[in-house]
Amino acid sequence: MPNITATMVKDLRDKTGAGMMDCKTALNETSGDMEAAVDWLRKKGLSKAAKKAGRVAAEGLIGVAVGGDSGALVEVNSETDFVARNDQFKDFVKDAAELALAEAGDVEKLLETPMRGGASVRHTLIEMVGKIGENMSVRRAVSLAVNPGVVAAYVHNASSPELGKIGVLVALKSTADKAKLAALGKQLAMHVAAAAPLALTPEHLSKDVVERERAVQAEIARQSGKPENVIEKMMEGRMRKFYEESVLLSQIFVIDGETPVAKVLEKASKELGAPVAIEGFVRFQVGEGIEKSDSDFADEVNKLAGN
Repeated sequence: MPNITATMVKDLRDKTGAGMMDCKTALNETSGDMEAAVDWLRKKGLSKAAKKAGRVAAEGLIGVAVGGDSGALVEVNSETDFVARNDQFKDFVKDAAELALAEAGDVEKLLETPMRGGASVRHTLIEMVGKIGENMSVRRAVSLAVNPGVVAAYVHNASSPELGKIGVLVALKSTADKAKLAALGKQLAMHVAAAAPLALTPEHLSKDVVERERAVQAEIARQSGKPENVIEKMMEGRMRKFYEESVLLSQIFVIDGETPVAKVLEKASKELGAPVAIEGFVRFQVGEGIEKSDSDFADEVNKLAGN
């Protein structure tokens, strides 16, 4: 029998909106596997908010740097949001983003790159940890470049124009006017921040992601009791809806709420007098994919206080 803790049940409830007892049952049925438990609840029709399954579980900031036809994102994590609001931490993330742009998003190279004071990113971070007294890390970095065209950026929940909880880059390939491309790119980056697409096209989706979704939808369809040939047709519609919700070019543009992104690009191409295409995009959200610690912050404070 797996050891299912109250924290695990609460986390699953936060992610899915399902009832506490249903969450506990799901975790027992899946031996404590969080992702499998989310799928179990979805198959039973008990998950009210399955899209929240990627909820963040760590603090910190995303730093953004853009230089014309290239851009970079960097995620720097901290243990608490108190540190993420610290000016020294903010300055570090801003500088790290600029250096990530210069190093084309290579984290290992970034960590060895000298900062303003002469010390490397790695050693500067170690000094900050010692001074502030909280663990921090440069978790990841990425860069995008396009020629001809522009790389546009957007920061959501921003503490400054270059820092926030969500950072997005969108690379637009085109020979059109760069200022107009940049404006369109900013809107598309805002869309990516809000809609969180998994890939540019269905072909870009991970096979594992597609198979997992297909398995979930097949189980839901079979619960209708209809014959397999009917279920196959139902599956076509269910997967088509999945692609419309998950693939950037098929998503409805959040700016106007009615036009697919692919059509937005077609219209822009006509208006700007040159073909416009999304060469690539990337979206970072602070802490996504990092599991929470089972410890409670209040308990830690009490321990430190000797209680």
